[in-house]
Amino acid sequence: MSLEARITSHFMNSIRTKQESQAALLDPLTKAIKLMSKSLVAKHKIMTCGNGGSAADAQHFSAELLNRFERERSPLAALALTTDTSTLTSIGNDYHFNDVFSKQVMGLGKPGDVLLAISTSGNSENVLAAINAAHELKMHVVALTGKRGGRVTQTLAEKDVHVCVPSEQTARIQEIHLLCLHCLCDGIDSLILGDEQNV
Repeated sequence: MSLEARITSHFMNSIRTKQESQAALLDPLTKAIKLMSKSLVAKHKIMTCGNGGSAADAQHFSAELLNRFERERSPLAALALTTDTSTLTSIGNDYHFNDVFSKQVMGLGKPGDVLLAISTSGNSENVLAAINAAHELKMHVVALTGKRGGRVTQTLAEKDVHVCVPSEQTARIQEIHLLCLHCLCDGIDSLILGDEQNV
């Protein structure tokens, strides 16, 4: 296969996955936007976590809320649990890497906060532990996964929201996750600031 054909294949597969995801994710994304907006309006915060590319997504989402997405507004309370290297390495060294997010959730989370838990496989041990910690604190959880949700599916509570990309390919899942994050940012702004036609 030529390089041109490989590149074209990536574009076509990405387009197809986005089309397949639209109907499947419309309802959970709507629920997630409403849940997060309600929490933020009530002066609670959104905490985010994930590994690797999902860590970058967690930081991306947090930055869009704290700073701005596409509209001018006051900062919204968001905290990425992936950025403090001293905390991450301390917990990983003294306890276990599986605890790097859950200990932060236990120390910083409050009832009414929302945890955005990102795992393409749905099987990341430290993300699962963070979800359990959030439940202990009566926080809500929005999970972004793929590959049929993995163990996250069994870990979520009834009032949590599961946004599961209908794909088995990590690259495609990550691409849809980024689109989902932008949908969340735009939706939160629309509920908090009022609707705006430009999307």
